Amino acid sequence: MDEHETLVAHVSDTARWAAACRALESARQDPVFTDPLADRLAGERGYAIVAGGPRFGRTGWWHSVRAKLFDELIMMALRSGCDMVLNLGAGFDTRPYRLDLPADLVWVEADLPELLAEKELLLGGETARCLLTRRPVDLADPDARSAFLDAELADASKALVLTEGFVYFLSDTAVRALALDLKRPEIAWWGVDFWNAAMHRIMAASTNDLLRSAPIVFAPRAGIAHFEALGWTPLEIHSIFESAHRLRRLPPALRPIAYLPQPNPRKPSTRPLSVVARLACTDTTRR
Repeated sequence: MDEHETLVAHVSDTARWAAACRALESARQDPVFTDPLADRLAGERGYAIVAGGPRFGRTGWWHSVRAKLFDELIMMALRSGCDMVLNLGAGFDTRPYRLDLPADLVWVEADLPELLAEKELLLGGETARCLLTRRPVDLADPDARSAFLDAELADASKALVLTEGFVYFLSDTAVRALALDLKRPEIAWWGVDFWNAAMHRIMAASTNDLLRSAPIVFAPRAGIAHFEALGWTPLEIHSIFESAHRLRRLPPALRPIAYLPQPNPRKPSTRPLSVVARLACTDTTRR
């Protein structure tokens, strides 16, 4: 086993990567958010993954900007009456501890049992700002996922589903199944991030087999139209590159990208596209 396989031996290790990036952002003099728990969750391995990742991403800017966009999406949903957040593939996310959330908000984290058990251990003694529950479940198992959604949504009326950093590791078929399973009247919004095939090629080349044991699979050529075809309407689409420029996080070598017209998120493109989107579904018929 080589060094890169050791660093990311399983998709769960990407949670350490994201936590390390949040910790790097929090240590800045001008952070776009602060996450005092991120360093603890990242551990030495998380920082090693950052160091072994793409050279242009070693400041953690991409993960930090994505996290900030999801923060904004969540707060928007709360202002619009959201009564539950379902965080699918929650990893080492700490938003229930760091965001200004209503004390009566129901927040459910779902992920693999081993990862959630480690997270419980690392965050022992910490108090969430909302009604936080963790549910061990294999979200890639359609039956387990459906049973989880049936149970958790029983008391919800306007839920927000988050899949930050999750769909990248699913096949097109699995993403389609997830999109159809989320078409429920209790779910008002779906927050999702993805990139196109051009961005996928860049990342595949720049990670130098770092993700060999946890390959990124989903990179829809049709972009957001992939979700529209499944009955999901985009309410907001935010380019991570444009947002990074707005937040002053785009590395100097990539800044020219921000001044170019961004690729159409609904059409294939030879230019890299990476977005965070808020989707809504008016047709809740699951096919």
